[in-house]
Amino acid sequence: SAVGRGPEVPFSSEAYCISAAARGKELRLTLTPLGSAGAPQELVFRFGMSGSFRLCPAAQLPRHAHLRFRTRDTPLRVLCFIDVRRFGSWRLGDAWQEGRGPCVLSEYQAFRENVLKNLDDKAFDKPICEVLLNQKFFNGIGNYLRAEILYRLKIPPFEKARTVLEALKEQEQEQERRRKNPSLTLSKKLKLMRENPDLLELCHTVPMEVIATEKNLSDPDHLDNYAAFKSWLQCYLVPGMSSLRDRSGRTIWFQGEPGPMAPKGRAPRKKRAQVEPDPEAVTPKVPPRASRRRPRAAAKPGVSAEEEEEEAGDGRRKGRARRRRSVAAPALPEPGAQVKAERRRRSSARRGRGGA
Repeated sequence: SAVGRGPEVPFSSEAYCISAAARGKELRLTLTPLGSAGAPQELVFRFGMSGSFRLCPAAQLPRHAHLRFRTRDTPLRVLCFIDVRRFGSWRLGDAWQEGRGPCVLSEYQAFRENVLKNLDDKAFDKPICEVLLNQKFFNGIGNYLRAEILYRLKIPPFEKARTVLEALKEQEQEQERRRKNPSLTLSKKLKLMRENPDLLELCHTVPMEVIATEKNLSDPDHLDNYAAFKSWLQCYLVPGMSSLRDRSGRTIWFQGEPGPMAPKGRAPRKKRAQVEPDPEAVTPKVPPRASRRRPRAAAKPGVSAEEEEEEAGDGRRKGRARRRRSVAAPALPEPGAQVKAERRRRSSARRGRGGA
């Protein structure tokens, strides 16, 4: 589109296939030509806050469709990259962005090892809520996911990240001892893991819950998609939960105490429940605004509508002039004039006494 911020895509083909792969917060599209010579073209997308893809009829092209792939369907359809706030972007090539760690979904074991072996990094000196947004270690975790993960584990969001994560090493050793226990069956071991998940496990399973929910509601005609997602949320934007802004300006939702590293001078705020309107409630009748005014004077006989309107306009102008005169401050007399007035008053008083 004319207002899109992404680069031009140098790709031309009569027919091609689009395939996709995801890693963390990025998506890579591959455009492969069909039946003709030509090299595939890769694009890597970041979605920002509002980026998404939508397949829709060409006659109903949505606003903010910044990149469009047209199909050969009849009627024609378009696969659109939509981004209302234009925080999203795409770049040419197949390389993932540098500095992003393993994906919490598709590379869970590598993700877990990357966190635990780098706990000496100074990034873990920060609160756990801020570290969960660091894509170098938690590639794929965003604002609402961090709130849900910490809420389920009852971890204060402003607890030191290293303190929280170093405890996982001890838990791993305990789980390893349990796995080696010959008296435990495989089903019991799996049950123990499900009942006692740690923070890194929830970084994998909580996003998987969202994906499963969206797959069940992927029908474009389904109107309850967002309602189902809201009902899934347990902490983020939920009434009764507290919120604070972290040092990067992002709002974290939580329950209970914020933790020892909470920003100083900021008291947690609670989200109030919104009262739903009662459809059966009786609405008091309020008289219309015109009926509360004093009745206007009847139109003068023999006066046309244009003359009446002009007269009303003159009245408004005169009223404004009167208001201006009444608001204007009185001019102060000059000192010389004040002395002359005092002399005239004294002389007239003397003449009055002599006449009497």
